[in-house]
Amino acid sequence: MKTTRLGRTGLRVSRICLGTMNFGPYTSPEDSFAIMDRALEEGVQFFDTANVYGRSVGKGATERIVGDWFAQGSGRREQIVLATKVYGQMGDGPNDRRLSARHIRQACEDSLNRLKTDYIDLYQMHHIDRSTPWEEIWQAMEQLIREGKILYVGSSNFAAWHIVKANAAAARRNLLGIVSEQSIYHLNNRTVELEVLPMCLTEGVAVLPWSPLAGGLLGGILRKQSEGRRATEFIQSRVEKHRRQLEAYEKLCDEIGTPPGEVALAWVLHNSAVTAPIVGPRTMEHFESALRAEEVALDQSTLDKLDEIFPGPGGTAPEAYAW
Repeated sequence: MKTTRLGRTGLRVSRICLGTMNFGPYTSPEDSFAIMDRALEEGVQFFDTANVYGRSVGKGATERIVGDWFAQGSGRREQIVLATKVYGQMGDGPNDRRLSARHIRQACEDSLNRLKTDYIDLYQMHHIDRSTPWEEIWQAMEQLIREGKILYVGSSNFAAWHIVKANAAAARRNLLGIVSEQSIYHLNNRTVELEVLPMCLTEGVAVLPWSPLAGGLLGGILRKQSEGRRATEFIQSRVEKHRRQLEAYEKLCDEIGTPPGEVALAWVLHNSAVTAPIVGPRTMEHFESALRAEEVALDQSTLDKLDEIFPGPGGTAPEAYAW
């Protein structure tokens, strides 16, 4: 697995990031361990999780699974660049969510305990908190950095101007600021091409796309519509909404002889602004497919056809909507 720098930092991460959101609610601890073992074996040393992950088995469950894997030893923790997140509701109290200094401090301690580690490589704000001033947020992050509990700070689901404003506040404190952004980005959702991606490329902020397969929509769903979660009313409604595009897309994938899921991930990797897409496998088969995608080369003709099927916003702002 190739590696690349995490934005403007000196830290190197694998070109694919292992997302763990399915570990616990959909993937058993045993199967999760096997996937993490396989990731390490293949050089995928960038893992992403969040304190709220766990769904039906309880918030924090996914971090515990990752922590139990680390606890097996053999240098697992030392080999992994570990990312987790803070923001979501973790308790019943009014201060058990968002980005107050109090919640950041408590959430970090709780994540460290669940993950069975004494530091987090990349601590990400899971969403923008418009009610907390950046001076307070950076004060809390700076304290965690000083204590050695976190090394870098990232964001998720931020607008471009949020990151610019946050980093201006960080610079006033002589801090590195936000070094990565997790945004939803896939063939059928290209909004971030307007401002987020060009800003990140210019300012040295790593881009970590989440849901590169559009929640399975781009993974060959028309052939597997009756299987598992794909049979739910919600998924079926999404399929019907985009059926014409999906039919054209899967036909193109057949023509070039590459599975749809691998094409979708390869397309995201093709963008020079992208550091490492986050893949969230439920099974080993899903993960093996993601590994193959790194080697898929899409020629210009295929890229042009994908643009025809899934038109983006027209380029970067403001040229996309103004002269």
